Amino acid sequence: MQSRVVQMVEENKDPLVVPRTNGITRALPQRLLHLLMLFLFLCFTFSVASIYMIKYFGFHSIVPTIRPSLLPCIEEESKNLESWINPPSNLLHTMSDKELLWRASMVPRVKKYPFKRVPKIAFMFLTKGPLPLAPIWERFFKGHQGFYSIYIHSLPSFEADFPASSVFYKRQIPSQVTEWGKMSMCDAERRLLANALLDISNEWFVLLSESCIPLYNFNVIHKYISQSKHSFVGAFDDPGPYGRGRYDENMLPEVNISQWRKGSQWFEMSRKLALFIVEDTKFYPKFAEFCRPACYVDEHYFPTMLTIQASNLLANRSITWVDWSRGGAHPATFGKSDITEEFMKRMLAGPNCTYNDRNTSMCYLFARKFAPSALEPLFLLAPKYLGF
Repeated sequence: MQSRVVQMVEENKDPLVVPRTNGITRALPQRLLHLLMLFLFLCFTFSVASIYMIKYFGFHSIVPTIRPSLLPCIEEESKNLESWINPPSNLLHTMSDKELLWRASMVPRVKKYPFKRVPKIAFMFLTKGPLPLAPIWERFFKGHQGFYSIYIHSLPSFEADFPASSVFYKRQIPSQVTEWGKMSMCDAERRLLANALLDISNEWFVLLSESCIPLYNFNVIHKYISQSKHSFVGAFDDPGPYGRGRYDENMLPEVNISQWRKGSQWFEMSRKLALFIVEDTKFYPKFAEFCRPACYVDEHYFPTMLTIQASNLLANRSITWVDWSRGGAHPATFGKSDITEEFMKRMLAGPNCTYNDRNTSMCYLFARKFAPSALEPLFLLAPKYLGF
């Protein structure tokens, strides 16, 4: 009997424990439920507070400040023609010469412009530094905005101090050192042309130095250049030692001696010829390697290459007057004492030449070389003899 009681007690051990275990398992879900409800309440409270703060304190304004940094380039450049046809607002850039020439060589395939285009003359100044005759040019350009553009290639170390009212203000391009008679001189001229070509409105390109002056007023020069059928690039065959005598047979097969030309460094050319120059990779290496002093590349590269490429477009003369009567390797330089009324008359009374297949006595539009001291008398005589 006793053994049956013990057995029953032992068999009832588990049932006695089970109720306590069930109590614990019921308690745990209740606590989790409370925690879940508390979490949901906090989330709801935070959401309501966030909506209230955005509505009344303007946190949504953060979004517009982020979007403009990304969208203008996409929206304006892809949808607005102005971004493609407007000239660069700043001439300073970080392009290498290789990148610049590639960029400048791009041309529209459709010849008819889908906007009103006013053709301009690009006046390109190749100088070591200051422009001492700037007051003459300021007067020349006055009142003709929109019909010209200006580019200055100087020594890289030169910092211009033109006032904001000047036509030369911020017109310097990224430049490099140049040496007379070497390829670096032609590199500078190509650099000027390439930068000017970035303005799609530039149609004619004139190369000038800091010692140049205009011989007529702006209207006369603009009409003369814009109505000409030819570009004014000097290119002639000189059989002597300073012409063909500088030819190197290593120029073959790109250039043979019968195509070798000589001409003045100072030119005026159309956009089409300017593109020939900046896109050239055929003739440039030959001239860079085989035309070195006593072969002066700035006298031969452009005249020869353009004669081969487009001889029918060349006037075969320069429109920049110089005086070689004193002899030497360089033309005469004129100072203050040289600038008289008799000098002005002699300079303007040039020889006859051909313009649009007709004879004319108006052969030069610019003149050089004038020293800084010549500024005062030139400024005084300009209204009477130069027309401005």
